[in-house]
Amino acid sequence: MSAPTGSPTRIRAGLADAPEQVDLVVVGLGVTGAGVALDAVTRGLSVLAVDAHDLAFGTSRWSSKMVHGGLRYLAQGQVGVAHESAVERGTLMETTAPHLVRAMPMLIPLTTSTPALQRVLSRSGLAAGDLLRRGARTSAETLPTPRRLSRTEALAMAPGLRPAGLRGGLLGWDGQLEDDARLVTTIARTAASYGAHVRTRARVLHASGTSVALRDELTGATRTVRARSVVNATGVWAGDLAEEVTLRPSRGTHLVLRGDRLPGLRTSVFAPVPGSTNRFVMVLPQPDGTIYVGLTDEPAPGPVPDVPQPTEPEIGFLLDVVAATFAEPLHRADVVGAYAGLRPLLDVAGPDAAGQTADLSRRHAVLTGRTGMVTVVGGKLTTYRRMAQDAVDTAVAGAGLDAGPCGTAALPLLGAAPRPVLDALEEPARLVRRFGTDAALVLGTAREVTGLGDDELLAPAAPTVPVTLAELVFAVTHEGAHDVDDLLERRTRVGLVGADRALAEPAAERALALAAMSPGR
Repeated sequence: MSAPTGSPTRIRAGLADAPEQVDLVVVGLGVTGAGVALDAVTRGLSVLAVDAHDLAFGTSRWSSKMVHGGLRYLAQGQVGVAHESAVERGTLMETTAPHLVRAMPMLIPLTTSTPALQRVLSRSGLAAGDLLRRGARTSAETLPTPRRLSRTEALAMAPGLRPAGLRGGLLGWDGQLEDDARLVTTIARTAASYGAHVRTRARVLHASGTSVALRDELTGATRTVRARSVVNATGVWAGDLAEEVTLRPSRGTHLVLRGDRLPGLRTSVFAPVPGSTNRFVMVLPQPDGTIYVGLTDEPAPGPVPDVPQPTEPEIGFLLDVVAATFAEPLHRADVVGAYAGLRPLLDVAGPDAAGQTADLSRRHAVLTGRTGMVTVVGGKLTTYRRMAQDAVDTAVAGAGLDAGPCGTAALPLLGAAPRPVLDALEEPARLVRRFGTDAALVLGTAREVTGLGDDELLAPAAPTVPVTLAELVFAVTHEGAHDVDDLLERRTRVGLVGADRALAEPAAERALALAAMSPGR
């Protein structure tokens, strides 16, 4: 494994200067594709990773921003998936990305109307989750053990809970991402730092196990790249390249609220779905002052859209469930944003099989097609690293590539450091949360490129928009951002709230203009 080069230019839009022959081509730059690129390049392979749109354009940016320990899968009897999730959660939190993942408290309210079976299942579930944590060898300092809360403690952590009939709660812990798209970007930037060629706006027109025909979406130019192996990591679009793959996507919808709609919320709240003993709607406070409410799990048949849209019935369902748990009712007007993502669930029984998508396994699969192209599907964000490892293992074996063993379980992403080191950094807290030890690089780059002072570089774009000019400039110079959409929809998540996006567009346009004038651009 060679040392990272630190090059700021290896993530680029278009195909200019892209190689024409490599060991491995990766198609798709969501979390799995970026993970495949990092795994392969750190084994000593030459890598070209491409996406028709941008980093984290698809499902990877539409998650709950959680790093799940597998409790849900354990409840469904998927013990192997649950253990794998717990192991990968621990790896992210303690080794590869402690700067991007933090411990998230989660409160399950208990009331006089909570059915006895639900109380038992909830207590048992949290205990089983702690066993998963122990089995994964994740420290209790990273994820504390669950416990019972008194009524007073529950209200202190979630002041908005409906007090009538509240008896207390159960407190557990899981992992929470600063931002799912930020994780993807950091993985891609780490892969690029080791020498991978990462190209956005590069659409695959045709792919086999040994070549891909590409079109530069900026210029319209086409070229064919030869490879020893090709990995299809396009998620819900995997069947477009691999005809032998059949998926049954499911739609997960989230709402975005302003933090002042549930003031003082210090924990995520799992609001029970009426009539169910083990289904919950999650209320998830975010570091940027918003709150996410989710999620649904509905079949999504038909053509796969570039950007899935929530439905009004799903929005109404989420609001109704939360309203039963909190004192102040939520209204449709309180929803300042909403988003939906499609989970790429592998249909192992055929398109006519019965059953809801919630019942399908979240286990991933690696398939080799008739041309030798390797396709990785299924799984979830938390286990991206293991999915990438399995895909590269299959590609290496199938093509007879000379590659070293997988080392990504012990490989920190750019900016990663132990928690005490991160806590001691003097850079602004927002930059440390989003870039870890690279916070100084972000600010230093912005100073050099713009010639501006810190007051201007670190000022929030607007009162409700904490994004700064410094991070927008860095997204252009080091993270391959090409336009305003890249900056506001994926490098930052300002675009989740339409009103905030409008306020931030001038800052994004300014960052693009300033970066374009810098030497080497």
